[in-house]
Amino acid sequence: MVSTSSKKLRIRSSHNKRVALVLGSGGARGYAHIGVIEELEARGYEIVGISGCSIGALIGGLYAAGKLQEYKEWVTGLNYFDLFRLVDVTWSPMGAIKGEKVMDVIASMINGRTIESLPIPFTSVATDLINQKEVWFQEGSLERAIRASVAVPGVITPVQHRGRTLVDGGLLNPLPITPAVAWHADLIIAVNVTAQSCSGATLDELMPDWERGNKKELEPSAVSEWMHRIKGRAGDLLGRLNFWEGEENEPIGQGEGTDTNWGKLNIIIQSFETTQAALAQYKIAGYPPDVLIEVPRSVCSSYEFHRASQLIELGQRLAKKQLGKWEASHPTMSGDLDG
Repeated sequence: MVSTSSKKLRIRSSHNKRVALVLGSGGARGYAHIGVIEELEARGYEIVGISGCSIGALIGGLYAAGKLQEYKEWVTGLNYFDLFRLVDVTWSPMGAIKGEKVMDVIASMINGRTIESLPIPFTSVATDLINQKEVWFQEGSLERAIRASVAVPGVITPVQHRGRTLVDGGLLNPLPITPAVAWHADLIIAVNVTAQSCSGATLDELMPDWERGNKKELEPSAVSEWMHRIKGRAGDLLGRLNFWEGEENEPIGQGEGTDTNWGKLNIIIQSFETTQAALAQYKIAGYPPDVLIEVPRSVCSSYEFHRASQLIELGQRLAKKQLGKWEASHPTMSGDLDG
């Protein structure tokens, strides 16, 4: 038999822990979203809706489809050779990477699901490049919604859909809080993985205890070799495409030529991230979430996907800290029976 106080706790805790979750863009740092979701579930929160952009749309869509654990096991099991094989360089002037190899894996997990068939509301945000408008995917193919949202301009080829050229939603809305406002949730939790940090702390500095009791990350020499090969292929691609129109190309595939062309691609990524970080701050100011979990941009670069396990753990730690603060300041909302 359940006591009256136990019943009261259960009802209050269940009702006041309905969460509308907002997952922002930010490349590899978005693996922290997985840790945030795991911490929410561990604390008994119920996610009743998800809006996501780019990596946030990917993680959110997989969670809504019940495939996040499968995806986590896949990404944390990849070694640097696996990562290299997943980079399908293309000769298209629209982007350096097709993204088909990764999306084939995602598609096998999603298995043709539509957004309307998901058990919770889901919104994926992309950008209509020609008309300069946000596009919200709230029905139709989940795979297409994710693929359009992750198409980083100039890096991953865009999606052609209904006469529109769709790219990463982070171009206009890297932290899509607005869709979450309409859901019947007790609180909105937003995860910004492009946060500005005065300390400039790296992932290793934030998690100095990581090596103890955890799976060892890739050897630095292995990561260096992998990145060198990626840079070489991307540099060769950009050089052959005469990436900067009107600029005289340096020799491709050797010495300074490769480094220079990779620098061009890196400029695109860094510029895009700078814009996203600024836009995210505007979104937060316009629609302040009840709980804001921020992952500093400084923790790692957007393409350090080999650090999945560590980033997931970081997300869980940051979520635990922020949720603990919120629960302490809202004792009745968090199921505290005092008073």
